[in-house]
Amino acid sequence: MTPVTVFAGKTLALFGLGGSGLATARALVAGGAKVACWDDQSASRDKAAAEGFDVVDLATADWSGFAAFVLSPGVPLTHPAPHWTVEKAKAANVPVIGDIELFFLERAKIAPAAPVVCITGTNGKSTTTALIAHVLQAAGRDVQMGGNIGTAVLALEPPAENRIHVVECSTFQIDLAPSIKPSVGIQMNLTPDHLDRHGTFEAYGAIKERLVAASDIAVIGVDDEPSKQMARRRAASGKPLVKISGEQPLDEGVFAGVTANAGQLDTRIVEVKDGKPRVVANLAGIGSLRGSHNAQNAAAAFAACAALGLTAEEIAAGFRSYPGLKHRMEELGRIGRVVFINDSKATNADSTEKALTSFREIFWILGGKAKEGGIESLRRYFPNIARAYLIGAASDLFAGTFDDDGRVAYERSGTLDVAVAAATKAALAQQGSGEIAVLLSPACASYDQFPNFEVRGDAFRALVTALPGFEATPATT
Repeated sequence: MTPVTVFAGKTLALFGLGGSGLATARALVAGGAKVACWDDQSASRDKAAAEGFDVVDLATADWSGFAAFVLSPGVPLTHPAPHWTVEKAKAANVPVIGDIELFFLERAKIAPAAPVVCITGTNGKSTTTALIAHVLQAAGRDVQMGGNIGTAVLALEPPAENRIHVVECSTFQIDLAPSIKPSVGIQMNLTPDHLDRHGTFEAYGAIKERLVAASDIAVIGVDDEPSKQMARRRAASGKPLVKISGEQPLDEGVFAGVTANAGQLDTRIVEVKDGKPRVVANLAGIGSLRGSHNAQNAAAAFAACAALGLTAEEIAAGFRSYPGLKHRMEELGRIGRVVFINDSKATNADSTEKALTSFREIFWILGGKAKEGGIESLRRYFPNIARAYLIGAASDLFAGTFDDDGRVAYERSGTLDVAVAAATKAALAQQGSGEIAVLLSPACASYDQFPNFEVRGDAFRALVTALPGFEATPATT
């Protein structure tokens, strides 16, 4: 835990008593603050009360006594409308902040030089966060990983000059962290997402850019135009910038997937310094880093770890031992030449695109609660689909897309268990000698049939591991 001492002796209001909310309350109390906790759910309030926290109805509380208001990142700050607690805070001139802000305030007080890497972007940020943490740990560094991935940031050990924090940040968290100032800030990519919470794409991008603009060293992907513009603005500021790409050679920075000279696609990671390219790693044969999207992730990880002092050899060794991120292009195992891939974390079409580019013969399980645009943007990858299996609420929408296109044979499976059985049977019957993928990459939120993508992915894992003849992929060490 990181005790938050910057508010010692003061009283704060806190709304949202999920995992990060309770972790925040614990950290504030441990640092000497008083916390008035509230949640719209009675079960959450009861849990907080059982732990000894002061549960106070913020609808009737006197807000003039609060030094700050800590809001859960899952609660609307601005769109589609500010939560009622936000309106209360604004009326009382109480600053609205989040747990990332508390972390950075505490870091500024107790260890301002402590290294912190923050990663954001529409897609790839979780894999990049996990990869950076793994490479640093493999090189013997003291690493704490959390934020929007896994452990709440204030449940991690405190900042220290010999300890590196690797923190995934969503726009919701950045929006609540005006003091955010990473040692290394990474912006992976930018495509429309969460617009219901940010109003416009421009507002969404501006929040992402705040993270890299405030960083000592900015690492910015340049494979999409909005992020490329961020890199131009950062370069114009004169502050340190490392450009990364998973698709194109760069005159300076770190890129992947293209050789420095011939422009041929390959698996090498190339660093260019002072105009001089050198191959610093190779992703060939690393199943946990297959696909062009992971090339960009690896480029970002290399840039960040190099900025923190690791050698190219240390970083390359870390890549080779990386086990992969659960639910993100996770290779579960095989039956013969059929490989089973759990990509449950792909909750939108842009994320699923990365999976569809990684295989050439795919039995694709997809569906759930559709995002705006459905799977229209994925049509160019339909030739890679041997057959599709539709589940959940998006079945009619996706069936319409397939019917309109005419290239993809599909089945309305309805539920995941039916889809897994049908896809496995068809894949095993396929003739040929190349690799075949049974791929769960839903391109949808899970909320119609599962509480979250983790539960959906775990259900897929359970179904697959129970199949006759299944051999699990050995854990990487």
